[in-house]
Amino acid sequence: MSTPLQIGLVMFPRVTQLDLTGPVQVFSSVPGAKVHLIWKRIEPVASDSVLTLTPTITFADCPQLDVICVPGGLGTDDMINDEEMLAFLRRQAEGAKYITSVCTGSLVLGAAGLLTGYRATTHWTAMEFLKEFGATPTHTRVCVDRNRITGGGVTAGIDFALTLVSLLVDRRTAEAIQLRLEYNPEPPFNSGSPETAPAEIVALLKERIAPAQARRGEMIRRAAARLA
Repeated sequence: MSTPLQIGLVMFPRVTQLDLTGPVQVFSSVPGAKVHLIWKRIEPVASDSVLTLTPTITFADCPQLDVICVPGGLGTDDMINDEEMLAFLRRQAEGAKYITSVCTGSLVLGAAGLLTGYRATTHWTAMEFLKEFGATPTHTRVCVDRNRITGGGVTAGIDFALTLVSLLVDRRTAEAIQLRLEYNPEPPFNSGSPETAPAEIVALLKERIAPAQARRGEMIRRAAARLA
């Protein structure tokens, strides 16, 4: 009997649930895979929406993973300076086959020193912050650079996960999972990126997130200084 693939996704308060649950839905369909939801303690974790999520294993009890994944969300602003989280990621990265993220989870990988010298992507509002951690920002839906695989904002987590399955197993398996999920998006509007959205919509969103961006910038500077 073959050893199951060990796939782990970390959790934290104010995680964006779709960053987490999109890939979880894909990974849970991989034959023989064991999927872990990891946090410091076994206790409910509030997402950035009405959903509360429950981890399945703690940092201390987590086995060596084949895949370690960090989702994004407002909570990453705290995680980039959380030494317990960063130390766990560094330990897992030593033996993991793939070190991955979705959305602003890439900033946490960066703060752990795991993206230095790598190309990476993230949510479009956080792209320039990657430079603070020695990464090369790459404006793609999914970025593959050696064993670092990063996904763009939120919904890109499904694309990321299917791409990773094609590398972990094979394309046939990834395509079968895509079909099972009927992942065949036809968005009602063409506003899914700053390049295609109307200028007034981009301006509106930037205005709304300005305070959060200012706080994130300060937390990034602290994390980059600690890493240096």
